Amino acid sequence: MAEAQRTYLELSEEGGGSHKFYEVTVTGSSVKTRYGRIGDAGQAKTTKFKNPAEAQAAAQKQLGEKRRKGYAEAVMGQRERRSVSQRRTTSTRARRGTTPAPVLWKFESGGYAFGIFIDDDLCWVGNEDGDVYALDHDARVVRRYKLPDGVMCLVRDEAWLYCGCNNGNVYDLTGKIPFVAYEVSKNDILWLDIHAGSLTVSDAVGELTVLDHDCDLLWHKKSGGDGWMVRADQGAVYHGHGDHITAYDWSAGKKLWSQKVDGHILFGWQEPTTLYAGTTADVVVAYSKDGKPLLKYKCDDSVYSCAAASDGKYVFAGDSSSSVYCFDAAGNRLWKLDTTCDSALSMQYFKERLYIVTSNGSLACIDVSEAAIEAAKQGTVPTAEIIKVDTDIKAASLGDALPAAPTSGGVLVECYSEGGRVRVRPKSPGFKAGWHVQFPRNIRTPGTTYVVDGLAESSSGGFYRVVGQIHAADGGTVAKTSAKKAAKADSKATAKKATKTAAKKVAKKVAKAATKTAAKKVAKKTTKKTSKR
Repeated sequence: MAEAQRTYLELSEEGGGSHKFYEVTVTGSSVKTRYGRIGDAGQAKTTKFKNPAEAQAAAQKQLGEKRRKGYAEAVMGQRERRSVSQRRTTSTRARRGTTPAPVLWKFESGGYAFGIFIDDDLCWVGNEDGDVYALDHDARVVRRYKLPDGVMCLVRDEAWLYCGCNNGNVYDLTGKIPFVAYEVSKNDILWLDIHAGSLTVSDAVGELTVLDHDCDLLWHKKSGGDGWMVRADQGAVYHGHGDHITAYDWSAGKKLWSQKVDGHILFGWQEPTTLYAGTTADVVVAYSKDGKPLLKYKCDDSVYSCAAASDGKYVFAGDSSSSVYCFDAAGNRLWKLDTTCDSALSMQYFKERLYIVTSNGSLACIDVSEAAIEAAKQGTVPTAEIIKVDTDIKAASLGDALPAAPTSGGVLVECYSEGGRVRVRPKSPGFKAGWHVQFPRNIRTPGTTYVVDGLAESSSGGFYRVVGQIHAADGGTVAKTSAKKAAKADSKATAKKATKTAAKKVAKKVAKAATKTAAKKVAKKTTKKTSKR
């Protein structure tokens, strides 16, 4: 048996910065990568190559990238594990006299919830325990996933749905089984967005990372400040960091414009021509996509979330005192309501309904039609239906067996090695030569083949995306084993306590900024009273 060659690196920064390790072990034609926080087990992945030389080349490339980022050789165990500071948002009750919202139903996910996505068919929610649920619009749970770490956000890119988690992985939830779509290797992801297959990630130290469809780095920027907000479209990547919004171009991360805002940015939303950002200064600020300031929407407390109607008719906000707001296109406040289920950490408006996920783990559906709001103002609200988790629905997870290939139809794809990376390409005839397939990271093994229902050209061109399900081909046993190994390594990286702590980290940062702002307000009001304004 070939002797294992192990290289262990660490990156430890003072003042609460990075405290991470990266380990690469080469054994013959296999490369095992393990990474995470110093003192933790981390997460691991093993990749097999055609020969030892190719495995060595891949390992040296990975190590070179880490050294350029500041990692250096270290002795395992010399540095102690650094405690992870918890970040929990402060959610208070709505102020006395606030009109209760006309909530139609509430689903109790069981954990602190950040992720939300709504479309014609389903209502999605993801929580700090790594649970993702999909409900139909009659509030029945129809799908359930179990991921290895806490969910930070859910985003849709064309027909594909993705979920960002605190372990640095982004999962594809489009099919019946979750797959690892991107490996970001960041422990403090705050938010992400995906456009035409390219991933944008904002983290806790104000860094912005942009990867292409095959997880290759396009560019990396340090904008400064905490980077909660990131949004992307065809024209640019928009990063909310500290008290600034900065736009970068896609090609090389060139700064297009930057604007200072009131307060600290907590959440962002975008429509085709407009950006919205909620801040600790109790406002939602709106900017055009070319950086021109438009409007400010004034709330009564720090704004944790915001959203807008696609036609610009309404702008919505959720604050730290369990209230939601609605403004017209001119910035006039139309109403303020008590959510009755804590503060909205994320929200989405869809067909006269405002959907929110909250600090007590609820996914709530609020009727915001003009008739329902008027009835609520008169004291008439519906009795909200309370939906519990349906334990009879089995949760799909990494490593679940792939379905067998159909007897006819489908497209054959194969995994192969290229320049130290495992790529995937079409094997069936009729596809463009040289185009890769965007394919799950956790089931890539050189020489393994799969059958997919179909392949679609990306809207940006240059690569294919999988349509429908992924099936085991003649290498079905290899494919299934590969998925199970990846799932086992991924799950070892996340102890139950770490899972909950990771999702809470973001929240406490928000609370700290909001608390400082609140203290300033009190001081300001006291000064005014003393001077007998």
